[in-house]
Amino acid sequence: MSLTVASEDIAGSPEFRHLTSIAGIAIDLRYASSNNFVGRDLYSPFDCAWLHRDAAAALERVVAWLAGHRPGVKALVLDALRPQRVQQQLWDTLAGTGLQMYLANPARGSIHSYGMALDITLLDEAGRELDMGTGFDDMTNLSHPALEEGFLLTGELSDEQLANRRLLRSAMLQAGFVGINTEWWHFDCGDRELVRATYRRVL
Repeated sequence: MSLTVASEDIAGSPEFRHLTSIAGIAIDLRYASSNNFVGRDLYSPFDCAWLHRDAAAALERVVAWLAGHRPGVKALVLDALRPQRVQQQLWDTLAGTGLQMYLANPARGSIHSYGMALDITLLDEAGRELDMGTGFDDMTNLSHPALEEGFLLTGELSDEQLANRRLLRSAMLQAGFVGINTEWWHFDCGDRELVRATYRRVL
């Protein structure tokens, strides 16, 4: 089997599921709009509302867990499949800024490009995003889960903000997702080295 698949071909592939096939989530793909740090739509003309079927099944476990533990709270998907060509655009945009640490080098491959990573947050019962202390793609230390306890002590993160982040992590980790140290919103579906070795990358 080929190690890659073109964005244009995934709609006909049984490996991938469209986000609209997953009940109980909200979708706001930030890179398909101007509401992102680049300030323009990076996805058109491609439909990037896809996940690998394994990640889609894990997201369904997130939905079920939230329904049982925090009824009324809903997962909001901010980014799912990010084709390799878009990852390269983001990488090039941040060249020389010192912010490339927040991106996977396209040469290695972002787990997003396999449809096996999610950027995600939570909505309350009224459909408002829960306060996580920063917005999505806030490229500052305040976004780093690894530094949260220190920010709690200094008052830069509140108990409520940290509780909201922990709720998101609890929902994701029990479903098989793995968080990272630098972005509270990013989760890989399983081990990233295993993903790179066994899944197809979307170009």
